[in-house]
Amino acid sequence: MRQPQQHSRAAGGLRTGLWAWTERLRAHRRGRRAERAAAHLLYRDLVSQARSQRFYRELGVPDTPEGRFEIIGLHAALLMRRLKDEGGAGRALGQALFDLMFADMDASLRELGVGDLSVGKQVKRLAGQFYARLAALERVLGAAEPGLLAPILRANVWQGGAPPSAAQVEALADYLVAAERHLAGQAGRALLRGAATYPRLPQAAA
Repeated sequence: MRQPQQHSRAAGGLRTGLWAWTERLRAHRRGRRAERAAAHLLYRDLVSQARSQRFYRELGVPDTPEGRFEIIGLHAALLMRRLKDEGGAGRALGQALFDLMFADMDASLRELGVGDLSVGKQVKRLAGQFYARLAALERVLGAAEPGLLAPILRANVWQGGAPPSAAQVEALADYLVAAERHLAGQAGRALLRGAATYPRLPQAAA
């Protein structure tokens, strides 16, 4: 007489468990969609900032794929550094931003006609450069020694172009310090939603 009731309770428990698992899966998917959407917003805005001609015309950064990558990478490194302060959610968003940036780099290289066999090597090289810039920013800004930025920037950002003046290097270094402070002052909730702003662009070098 009790077997049907036990079977009913077991079936009910299974349905409840499946419903809870389905809801968790849906919530996870919603969270991933929101994370990707936030990463797209962050990347869109940092690329827009990095495209300002002031970096290239006034500060003399080479207006080449390599020069543009350097400026985009510096903005992304500062942003990822800031996102780490938001715990697990911030680190996950930073990873999503990284993935998006290098997917875009992959697509851009293909549009430039780089062959399939070379794209992977190029992206790997760019990723190595990006991590080197991120490590340098962590070391210098984390130690509150922004004066050490200038030689790092001089050695990397202007490769393939005319040597920069001291004023141009100083202007970019000052801008990056200002950008770090600007990002630090922004609310974490806004950043996690994909809303980031940047300071005024570097002034024309004398």
